[in-house]
Amino acid sequence: MLATRIRPRRRTAVALATAAVLAGLTAPALTATPATAGTTAATTATATAYDDAYYDDAAGKSGEALKDALHTIISDQTTLSYSAVWNALKVTDQDPDNSGNVILLYSGVSRSKSLNGGDTGDWNREHVWAKSHGDFGTSTGPGTDIHHLRPTDVKVNSIRGNKDFDNGGSAVANGGGSLTDSDSFEPRDAVKGDVARMIFYMAVRYEGGDGWADLEVNGQVNNGSNPYMGKLAVLKAWHQEDPPDAFERRRNDVIHDSYQHNRNPFIDHPEWVESIW
Repeated sequence: MLATRIRPRRRTAVALATAAVLAGLTAPALTATPATAGTTAATTATATAYDDAYYDDAAGKSGEALKDALHTIISDQTTLSYSAVWNALKVTDQDPDNSGNVILLYSGVSRSKSLNGGDTGDWNREHVWAKSHGDFGTSTGPGTDIHHLRPTDVKVNSIRGNKDFDNGGSAVANGGGSLTDSDSFEPRDAVKGDVARMIFYMAVRYEGGDGWADLEVNGQVNNGSNPYMGKLAVLKAWHQEDPPDAFERRRNDVIHDSYQHNRNPFIDHPEWVESIW
Protein backbone atom coordinates (compact mmCIF):
# COMPACT_ATOMS: atom_id res chain seq x y z
CA MET A 1 0.00 0.00 0.00
CA LEU A 2 1.39 3.41 -0.97
CA ALA A 3 -0.51 5.58 1.47
CA THR A 4 -1.77 5.21 5.00
CA ARG A 5 -4.21 7.56 6.74
CA ILE A 6 -3.50 8.36 10.39
CA ARG A 7 -5.21 10.37 13.12
CA PRO A 8 -8.58 11.14 11.53
CA ARG A 9 -9.75 14.71 12.15
CA ARG A 10 -12.20 17.15 10.63
CA ARG A 11 -11.12 18.15 7.13
CA THR A 12 -11.29 21.61 5.64
CA ALA A 13 -13.95 22.13 3.03
CA VAL A 14 -11.45 24.05 0.96
CA ALA A 15 -9.93 21.75 -1.67
CA LEU A 16 -8.79 22.11 -5.24
CA ALA A 17 -9.52 19.40 -7.78
CA THR A 18 -6.47 17.37 -8.73
CA ALA A 19 -6.86 18.32 -12.36
CA ALA A 20 -6.79 21.97 -11.43
CA VAL A 21 -3.72 21.46 -9.28
CA LEU A 22 -1.88 19.82 -12.14
CA ALA A 23 -2.83 22.75 -14.30
CA GLY A 24 -0.80 24.89 -11.91
CA LEU A 25 -3.38 27.01 -10.14
CA THR A 26 -1.90 29.35 -7.57
CA ALA A 27 -2.66 29.13 -3.87
CA PRO A 28 -5.73 30.66 -2.24
CA ALA A 29 -5.19 34.29 -1.48
CA LEU A 30 -3.47 35.26 1.72
CA THR A 31 -4.66 38.53 3.21
CA ALA A 32 -2.08 40.32 5.28
CA THR A 33 -2.80 43.12 7.68
CA PRO A 34 -0.88 46.13 6.31
CA ALA A 35 2.57 46.25 7.87
CA THR A 36 3.50 49.24 9.97
CA ALA A 37 6.90 50.54 10.96
CA GLY A 38 8.91 47.85 12.68
CA THR A 39 6.84 44.93 11.35
CA THR A 40 7.66 42.42 8.63
CA ALA A 41 5.74 39.89 6.58
CA ALA A 42 6.91 37.25 9.05
CA THR A 43 5.35 38.98 12.05
CA THR A 44 2.23 40.55 10.54
CA ALA A 45 -0.95 38.55 11.15
CA THR A 46 -2.47 36.93 8.08
CA ALA A 47 -5.88 35.53 7.25
CA THR A 48 -6.25 32.48 5.01
CA ALA A 49 -9.01 30.44 3.42
CA TYR A 50 -8.21 27.68 5.93
CA ASP A 51 -8.69 29.58 9.18
CA ASP A 52 -12.37 28.83 9.84
CA ALA A 53 -12.03 25.09 9.37
CA TYR A 54 -8.50 23.73 9.25
CA TYR A 55 -6.91 26.06 11.80
CA ASP A 56 -9.94 26.68 13.97
CA ASP A 57 -8.44 24.90 17.00
CA ALA A 58 -5.36 27.13 16.84
CA ALA A 59 -7.32 30.39 16.97
CA GLY A 60 -6.30 32.72 19.78
CA LYS A 61 -3.40 30.55 20.97
CA SER A 62 0.29 31.35 21.28
CA GLY A 63 3.51 29.77 22.50
CA GLU A 64 3.38 26.14 23.61
CA ALA A 65 -0.41 26.09 23.42
CA LEU A 66 -0.23 27.08 19.76
CA LYS A 67 2.50 24.53 19.07
CA ASP A 68 0.43 21.79 20.68
CA ALA A 69 -2.69 22.77 18.73
CA LEU A 70 -0.81 22.85 15.43
CA HIS A 71 0.78 19.48 16.17
CA THR A 72 -2.66 17.92 16.58
CA ILE A 73 -3.95 19.59 13.43
CA ILE A 74 -1.09 18.67 11.08
CA SER A 75 -0.68 15.15 12.48
CA ASP A 76 -3.91 14.28 10.67
CA GLN A 77 -2.25 13.20 7.43
CA THR A 78 -1.96 10.52 4.81
CA THR A 79 1.53 9.00 4.70
CA LEU A 80 3.39 8.00 1.55
CA SER A 81 5.83 5.22 0.84
CA TYR A 82 9.36 6.28 -0.05
CA SER A 83 8.92 5.05 -3.62
CA ALA A 84 5.72 7.13 -3.97
CA VAL A 85 7.72 10.25 -3.10
CA TRP A 86 9.32 10.26 -6.56
CA ASN A 87 6.06 10.89 -8.38
CA ALA A 88 4.76 13.26 -5.71
CA LEU A 89 7.78 15.55 -6.07
CA LYS A 90 7.26 15.67 -9.83
CA VAL A 91 3.96 17.42 -9.08
CA THR A 92 4.76 19.45 -5.95
CA ASP A 93 7.96 20.91 -7.40
CA GLN A 94 6.94 21.20 -11.04
CA ASP A 95 8.55 24.08 -12.93
CA PRO A 96 5.72 26.59 -13.50
CA ASP A 97 7.29 27.47 -16.86
CA ASN A 98 7.95 23.89 -18.04
CA SER A 99 5.58 21.12 -16.98
CA GLY A 100 8.14 18.47 -17.93
CA ASN A 101 10.65 19.69 -15.35
CA VAL A 102 11.07 20.15 -11.61
CA ILE A 103 12.87 23.01 -9.85
CA LEU A 104 15.82 21.82 -7.77
CA LEU A 105 15.77 23.29 -4.27
CA TYR A 106 19.34 24.34 -3.61
CA SER A 107 20.55 25.14 -7.14
CA GLY A 108 17.35 26.56 -8.61
CA VAL A 109 17.97 24.59 -11.81
CA SER A 110 15.02 23.34 -13.87
CA ARG A 111 15.65 19.68 -14.69
CA SER A 112 13.67 17.01 -16.50
CA LYS A 113 11.30 15.01 -14.33
CA SER A 114 12.65 11.86 -15.96
CA LEU A 115 16.17 12.47 -14.62
CA ASN A 116 15.39 11.21 -11.13
CA GLY A 117 17.93 8.77 -9.74
CA GLY A 118 21.36 8.57 -8.18
CA ASP A 119 23.80 9.38 -10.97
CA THR A 120 25.65 12.60 -11.73
CA GLY A 121 23.23 14.90 -13.54
CA ASP A 122 20.20 13.32 -11.85
CA TRP A 123 18.02 14.76 -9.12
CA ASN A 124 17.17 12.85 -5.95
CA ARG A 125 15.10 13.15 -2.78
CA GLU A 126 16.65 15.52 -0.28
CA HIS A 127 15.59 15.34 3.37
CA VAL A 128 15.80 18.98 4.42
CA TRP A 129 15.57 17.82 8.04
CA ALA A 130 18.48 15.41 7.67
CA LYS A 131 17.22 11.89 8.29
CA SER A 132 20.13 11.07 10.61
CA HIS A 133 18.96 13.88 12.95
CA GLY A 134 16.47 11.66 14.71
CA ASP A 135 17.43 8.39 13.04
CA PHE A 136 14.21 8.06 11.02
CA GLY A 137 15.83 7.06 7.74
CA THR A 138 13.44 6.62 4.83
CA SER A 139 10.73 4.79 6.73
CA THR A 140 7.12 5.87 6.26
CA GLY A 141 6.59 8.89 8.50
CA PRO A 142 9.20 11.67 8.86
CA GLY A 143 11.36 9.86 6.31
CA THR A 144 8.68 10.23 3.64
CA ASP A 145 7.00 13.49 4.65
CA ILE A 146 7.02 15.56 1.46
CA HIS A 147 6.65 18.80 3.36
CA HIS A 148 10.44 18.56 3.83
CA LEU A 149 11.45 16.30 0.93
CA ARG A 150 12.59 18.24 -2.13
CA PRO A 151 14.27 17.51 -5.48
CA THR A 152 17.97 18.37 -5.43
CA ASP A 153 20.98 17.78 -7.64
CA VAL A 154 22.68 14.53 -6.60
CA LYS A 155 26.08 16.15 -6.06
CA VAL A 156 24.72 19.19 -4.22
CA ASN A 157 22.66 16.89 -2.01
CA SER A 158 25.81 14.94 -1.17
CA ILE A 159 27.66 18.14 -0.27
CA ARG A 160 24.87 19.20 2.06
CA GLY A 161 24.87 15.74 3.66
CA ASN A 162 23.41 15.97 7.17
CA LYS A 163 24.83 19.39 8.04
CA ASP A 164 22.87 21.88 10.09
CA PHE A 165 21.94 25.24 8.59
CA ASP A 166 23.97 28.38 9.23
CA ASN A 167 25.49 31.34 7.41
CA GLY A 168 28.89 31.25 5.77
CA GLY A 169 31.31 29.01 3.99
CA SER A 170 32.61 28.63 0.46
CA ALA A 171 30.59 28.36 -2.73
CA VAL A 172 28.99 25.01 -3.55
CA ALA A 173 29.73 23.94 -7.11
CA ASN A 174 26.55 24.26 -9.19
CA GLY A 175 24.73 25.18 -5.98
CA GLY A 176 23.05 28.33 -7.23
CA GLY A 177 24.82 30.50 -4.66
CA SER A 178 24.66 28.04 -1.76
CA LEU A 179 27.58 28.01 0.66
CA THR A 180 29.02 25.33 2.94
CA ASP A 181 31.74 24.73 5.49
CA SER A 182 32.71 21.79 7.68
CA ASP A 183 29.61 21.86 9.87
CA SER A 184 26.86 23.83 8.12
CA PHE A 185 25.08 24.60 4.86
CA GLU A 186 23.63 27.90 3.65
CA PRO A 187 21.10 27.58 0.78
CA ARG A 188 20.71 30.18 -1.94
CA ASP A 189 18.86 33.33 -0.90
CA ALA A 190 15.64 32.56 -2.81
CA VAL A 191 14.87 29.46 -0.69
CA LYS A 192 16.28 30.32 2.72
CA GLY A 193 12.82 30.98 4.09
CA ASP A 194 11.50 27.81 2.46
CA VAL A 195 14.17 25.79 4.26
CA ALA A 196 13.42 27.47 7.59
CA ARG A 197 9.67 26.83 7.32
CA MET A 198 10.26 23.17 6.47
CA ILE A 199 12.40 22.81 9.59
CA PHE A 200 9.78 24.53 11.75
CA TYR A 201 7.08 22.26 10.30
CA MET A 202 9.07 19.14 11.20
CA ALA A 203 9.69 20.37 14.75
CA VAL A 204 5.95 20.77 15.31
CA ARG A 205 4.73 17.71 13.41
CA TYR A 206 7.06 15.17 15.10
CA GLU A 207 6.86 15.50 18.87
CA GLY A 208 7.89 12.05 20.03
CA GLY A 209 4.63 10.24 19.22
CA ASP A 210 3.92 7.71 16.47
CA GLY A 211 7.11 5.88 17.46
CA TRP A 212 9.33 8.70 16.14
CA ALA A 213 11.83 10.98 17.85
CA ASP A 214 10.85 14.37 19.28
CA LEU A 215 12.40 16.72 16.70
CA GLU A 216 13.44 20.15 17.98
CA VAL A 217 15.15 23.23 16.57
CA ASN A 218 18.11 24.43 18.64
CA GLY A 219 20.77 27.13 18.59
CA GLN A 220 23.79 25.17 17.46
CA VAL A 221 25.37 23.17 14.65
CA ASN A 222 27.12 19.78 14.84
CA ASN A 223 23.94 18.14 16.11
CA GLY A 224 24.97 14.83 14.54
CA SER A 225 22.49 12.02 15.20
CA ASN A 226 20.59 13.95 17.88
CA PRO A 227 16.98 14.80 16.96
CA TYR A 228 17.88 18.48 16.69
CA MET A 229 18.46 20.96 13.87
CA GLY A 230 20.12 24.34 14.04
CA LYS A 231 20.67 27.21 14.08
CA LEU A 232 17.42 28.57 15.39
CA ALA A 233 18.39 32.25 15.26
CA VAL A 234 19.62 31.92 11.68
CA LEU A 235 16.54 30.01 10.56
CA LYS A 236 14.29 32.67 12.08
CA ALA A 237 16.24 35.38 10.25
CA TRP A 238 15.94 33.47 6.95
CA HIS A 239 12.22 33.09 7.55
CA GLN A 240 11.87 36.86 7.89
CA GLU A 241 14.15 37.71 4.97
CA ASP A 242 12.47 35.31 2.53
CA PRO A 243 8.68 35.18 3.08
CA PRO A 244 6.49 32.57 1.34
CA ASP A 245 6.14 33.06 -2.41
CA ALA A 246 3.68 31.71 -4.98
CA PHE A 247 5.74 28.55 -5.63
CA GLU A 248 5.88 27.67 -1.93
CA ARG A 249 2.18 28.40 -1.37
CA ARG A 250 1.16 26.32 -4.40
CA ARG A 251 3.34 23.47 -3.13
CA ASN A 252 1.59 23.60 0.24
CA ASP A 253 -1.78 23.39 -1.52
CA VAL A 254 -0.76 20.45 -3.72
CA ILE A 255 0.45 18.46 -0.70
CA HIS A 256 -2.74 19.24 1.19
CA ASP A 257 -5.18 18.62 -1.65
CA SER A 258 -3.59 15.68 -3.46
CA TYR A 259 -1.16 13.82 -1.17
CA GLN A 260 -0.82 14.15 2.60
CA HIS A 261 -3.92 16.27 3.27
CA ASN A 262 -2.09 18.34 5.86
CA ARG A 263 -0.46 21.75 5.63
CA ASN A 264 2.68 23.59 6.66
CA PRO A 265 1.17 26.21 8.99
CA PHE A 266 4.19 28.51 8.76
CA ILE A 267 3.55 29.08 5.07
CA ASP A 268 -0.06 30.02 5.80
CA HIS A 269 0.73 31.99 8.96
CA PRO A 270 4.38 33.18 8.97
CA GLU A 271 3.74 35.12 12.20
CA TRP A 272 3.32 31.85 14.12
CA VAL A 273 7.09 31.25 14.02
CA GLU A 274 7.75 34.19 16.32
CA SER A 275 4.84 33.19 18.53
CA ILE A 276 6.30 29.71 19.13
CA TRP A 277 10.05 30.42 19.02
